[in-house]
Amino acid sequence: MTAPADTSRFAALRSALADVVAIPVTPFADDGSVDRETYRALVRRLTDGGVRTLTPNGNTGEFYALDPDERRLVTELTMEEAGRSGATVLVGVGHDLPTAIAAARHARDAGAHMVMVHQPVHPYVSQDGWVDYHRAVAAAVPELGVVPYIRNPRLDGRCLADLGELCPNVIGAKYATPDAAAFAAFARDAGLDRFVWVAGLAELYAPAYWAVGATGFTSGLVNVAPEVSLSMHEALRAGDYPAAMEVWERIRRFEELRAADSSADNVTVVKEALAALGLCRREVRPPSRVLPEERRDEIAALVKAWAI
Repeated sequence: MTAPADTSRFAALRSALADVVAIPVTPFADDGSVDRETYRALVRRLTDGGVRTLTPNGNTGEFYALDPDERRLVTELTMEEAGRSGATVLVGVGHDLPTAIAAARHARDAGAHMVMVHQPVHPYVSQDGWVDYHRAVAAAVPELGVVPYIRNPRLDGRCLADLGELCPNVIGAKYATPDAAAFAAFARDAGLDRFVWVAGLAELYAPAYWAVGATGFTSGLVNVAPEVSLSMHEALRAGDYPAAMEVWERIRRFEELRAADSSADNVTVVKEALAALGLCRREVRPPSRVLPEERRDEIAALVKAWAI
């Protein structure tokens, strides 16, 4: 098992990962462009609600539907708002290696603290190639913390162990395979204490992943109800699983709707809830879709039940 590296200079960043890691949505204006002022307002709502860690250009932010200029814009808007609140910013990067490196360097130059490297989408991913891809990104921004986003169940934890040996700035992992036993094994093969483990499937999986090593979780629901997500994290941190599961029951249907059909409506459900609150237009970009009318009333009722 990999021994903990000297990551003292990244201690504050490790602490920021062991929290609710919010993935802001990217709102669109009438003309289809990124709605800058609404985005700023949504980020302020998160930080005013107690959120301390933000991931612009995550999947809930429609990363793959944004063009490079839009991704840079979202990064810069997030940094401007984070500067007012002191929030830690973990910018999503990815695509081909030159694009990922350029995005990571832009994030660094904009003042970001970390980058999250999206799961490579190429169908041919070798274990060694995965290490090489992430190593190149990490080496390009040694000042930043680096967090691989792991969705591939065929990856072995020893890949991350090897990457950690090569790159001290790889400080955590967002693990998003829906199998708590696989996560437990992966984390121990990689080095349970070497990395901060973030449950990447949000509140629905957070209690199970927490039990076997996660100390933070990502959230899209937090856009809608920051206090709900934060209350689950507080309960888990306190070891109060009954309280955490009370929150789980409250948000279960919402998260099940997001996860249905291989997460086809993952972003759409969040934007629909924000639309019900009058905070954001419901429009998403293909390959996502706007929810059918019959689902909209259900989302509005769920949000109302949370007494937001």
